[in-house]
Amino acid sequence: MIKKIFILITLAAATLQANADNLMKGLVVKTRRGYNIGGTAPLPMPASIRSLNDYSFKANWSLGVDATKPLDDRWGVAVGLRFEAKGMKIDADVKNYHEVMVQGDQTLDGMFTGSVATDVRQWMFTVPVQASLKVCRNVDLRFGPYVSVLTSKGFSGYAHNGYLRQGDPTGPKVIIGDTPGTMGYYNFSSDMRRFQWGVGVGADWIFWHNWGLYGEVNWGLSGLHKSSFHVLDQTLYPIFGQVGVIWKAVKKSKKNNK
Repeated sequence: MIKKIFILITLAAATLQANADNLMKGLVVKTRRGYNIGGTAPLPMPASIRSLNDYSFKANWSLGVDATKPLDDRWGVAVGLRFEAKGMKIDADVKNYHEVMVQGDQTLDGMFTGSVATDVRQWMFTVPVQASLKVCRNVDLRFGPYVSVLTSKGFSGYAHNGYLRQGDPTGPKVIIGDTPGTMGYYNFSSDMRRFQWGVGVGADWIFWHNWGLYGEVNWGLSGLHKSSFHVLDQTLYPIFGQVGVIWKAVKKSKKNNK
């Protein structure tokens, strides 16, 4: 009996080794160093957001690696892992925009008209699973879904230079000023999703030996906040483009010694 078990284990190990060698054959590994450019925004843009006064990126670096398994001469499947940031700072003018804020020792809930300054911070691990299409010798297209797990998140800011009507547009008027004691502050970080998902499309271009450039667009479909969050009337979607540098390595198959 022990001999039979040993034979079965040996056969299973050999089968797994053969499958692993077949899986690794022709595998293309790419490391990526990039930067995210974009922001979180409602779609379509509501009439309550009137204009954009200021917009700036944060340290939106991305580091990652992915492996592509060729299926034939043109198509393949790519799976990756990235550690990246997607953040922004924005100041916009709004009118009759629903807000919950704190001014001094009181919490205000109503329709705000004036300016809002928001700071969004997200650090995450992202796993893209994409189809890969070889367009020519040095150019590949990629498209498919991704999932992200946030390790750090923040959504906070302040309202200033305006007024808030408590409850509805005809409610009592509260002046929201430009000094620390008269501005209205908000923090919705705990209402952000820990898990996000979306779709992405991109292109890789190897221009010199194993070095190349890439560009892509990633569109979040899950929204920034949890479905139970109703302070903001519109869902905010993370939409970011990414550009960066590639280094490519190709896993070569083993040759039998004669």
